[in-house]
Order: sequence, then C-alpha cells, then structure tokens
Amino acid sequence: MGVVRHVVCAMSGGVDSSVSALLLKRMGYHVTGVFMKNWDSQDERGVCSSERDCEDAYKVCKRLDMPFHQVSYVKEYWHEVFSNLLREYEKGRTPNPDIMCNKHIKFKHFYQYAVNTLGADAMATGHYARTSQEDEEVFQQKHVPPPRTLFRDRFEIRKPARLYQGADRLKDQTFFLSQISQDALRHTIFPLAGLTKDFVKKIAAEAGFQHVLKKKEHCFNSMSNLLKYIEPKPGNFVSIEDGKIMGQHKGWFTLTLGQRARIGGQVDPWFVVDKDITTGDVFVGPTTNHPALFRDTIQTDRFHWIAEDPPAELVRTQMMECLFRFNNRMPLTPCTVTLNLDGSVWVMLREPIRALTPGQFAVLYKGDECLGSGKIIRLGPTKFTLQKGQDCLSCPPKDTNQQHPEPFS
Repeated sequence: MGVVRHVVCAMSGGVDSSVSALLLKRMGYHVTGVFMKNWDSQDERGVCSSERDCEDAYKVCKRLDMPFHQVSYVKEYWHEVFSNLLREYEKGRTPNPDIMCNKHIKFKHFYQYAVNTLGADAMATGHYARTSQEDEEVFQQKHVPPPRTLFRDRFEIRKPARLYQGADRLKDQTFFLSQISQDALRHTIFPLAGLTKDFVKKIAAEAGFQHVLKKKEHCFNSMSNLLKYIEPKPGNFVSIEDGKIMGQHKGWFTLTLGQRARIGGQVDPWFVVDKDITTGDVFVGPTTNHPALFRDTIQTDRFHWIAEDPPAELVRTQMMECLFRFNNRMPLTPCTVTLNLDGSVWVMLREPIRALTPGQFAVLYKGDECLGSGKIIRLGPTKFTLQKGQDCLSCPPKDTNQQHPEPFS
C-alpha cells in the first residue's frame, strides 16, 4: 500500500468547506478539519456567531469520521488585519479585509499550523480556484523560504505554482487570493476547482449536510466594528461642480467613492466622488455616472506577484497587456501595465472605470491566470478634471478672484 497523505482542511461551518472535506475523504486522504476563530462577535440575540459556525463544522467532521481541531487567531487578526483596516480608513482609503485575511491568517498562520503543528502534507480550503499543480505535485513540494535579498539567484531553477480562475466564473475567488504567498499556494489543494456552486450544493444535499445547506453566507462586517474604534470626524458635503456646501456628514471614513451620499434636504440623489482628509470635506456629484467618478489610470504600491517574479514580458519591455479588476464582481477590463523601478505598477485602462478607490486592490489577470495584486495608492485625473482643463484652454480668461475648492485624491 502507498502512503496515505495527510490533508488539513480549513472548516468554516459552511457548505463549501464541508463539501471540500467530503471530496478529500473520497479521494482516500487522511483528512483533519480545523475551524479558525478570527473575531469575537455576537448577533442581535447575543449569540456568538463563531461558536455556532464551529459547532456546524464539528458536526460535519463527526459525520465524516474526521479529527477536528479549533484554533484562535483573534490576536493575529487584530494586529495584522484589523489594525491595518483602521489605519487605512484614517488615511481616507477603503481597504479590503478579505484579501488581507487570506494573506495574513489563512495562508500564513493557518498554513504554518497545518504543516508545522499538525504535520500535514498539504492544506485545503473551500475556495473556488485552481492551481497549475496536480494533487501529487502538491505533496512533493518542499518548504522554500522567500528570498532575503532583493534579487533571486539567477541560477535557481524554479517552476512556480500558478493560480487560475475556478470553473464557476460567477463564484471565482482568485480575486481574494491575489496576495497569498507562493509557498502557501504550492502546498494548497482546492477541491472545488472544477465544480459549480449548484453542484456543490447538490453534493451537500446528497451527503445529508442539511444544517450547512440552510445557512446564509455571511462575512465579517468591518464597518460596524470600525465604528467602535474610530472617532467620527464630521465635515461638509461639497458640490464638485460649484463648491457649494450641500450639507454635513458624520465622518468621511464611513463613505467610499461611488456610494450614494445621504444628504438631508436633498430630493435628488448625490454621489461621493472624492474626499479631502485634510479639511474633512467630501465632494459629491449630482448623478451616479458623473464624470468626476471616472478615471483610467492608477498606481499601486509594490506589486505582489503570485509567482514571486514579474512576468518575463513585463521585465523585458517594462510594459504588458493584460486584464484588470478592483472589485470581485466587476468584469475583467483590458489594460496596459507599466513596471516601475520600486516594484509598483501603473495601470492604464482601455476605458475609464467608475469609482476606482484608493486602498482597494488592483488585481491583474493574463487569460485565466491571476497574476497577483497591488494596493491602489494613487489615482489619475478624472474625466471631469480633464474636461475642465479642455474648457479652460478653449475659453477666454475669467475673473480668478472667486475660488472654488479642489478635491484631493
């Protein structure tokens, strides 16, 4: 008989991780289920939702005759994810906690726990994603620490694992995995890679997982928790068109670009188009598709390439055609990427996109492959700014004594 491989499966108490564990068992692996507690929270009835999820995960493991463990990363989540969210919101940005949780918790601390503490040959999660590796290749991988120097040994022979979109494009979760490490990816199995959500539910029903089928999908509500830790800084809603004060807001950190601004006394809807964290002003436009919401250029911080190195085409020419999204639900958009000396990238979109937002992640794709992501730190000019510039060039000089505030991005 061959060696029975040990796989540690992350169990959330939901249908996806439950079916993932079932499929791993059917493949003949020795499977251990582990539930992660990342936050202390209670619902409106005072019931801790994580305890309920943990109980549901335990029921699945017991039904599948699997060992079950639970581990707390509340401290790690606070220091490495939530504290970062606070800092980003205070800078006027809108961060993505799901991407950061995968990077720092599931694919770092949990991965290390699975391999080092439980002695797993591989870890598995219920994400809808694929890799370039067959399962047996995953088991053959050895731990390789990240390079300590800026440049990798050019004589090192490497075949990095690639991250690809899952078969169910509507549920594809590569966007949320775009910051995970190469080492963790090489040791990860995605049992749902080739399945659709509907088929996963069918498998769960046939397996008798009724208690997880009935559950609604839920996620961490960062805003409701942030309100407890950030002091509100009231300010004015200011019209982007004429500088008129339209009303007051209770705190600009609760507002993100593109959302509707709740302005008392206004019958018609206004939308957030920019924020000035120095003055506390939030600039608004009178239509959901106002030109002040559309841009075609962004810059990221140092880009995280899942393969660790930038694509050869980008290194060779400093430019590359690929696909972009900054929201998991938006369609992929053609773009041109320019690589900077500091590792950041400029992304130039073929068409302007609505509500590009600092703090969100620019995720790049080449075909089905997710290349990685970088946090958006700088925005190019809006269509509105460019149109004003064109108008100024074509009009005679005007009285400049009347000053209007300009937005700050």
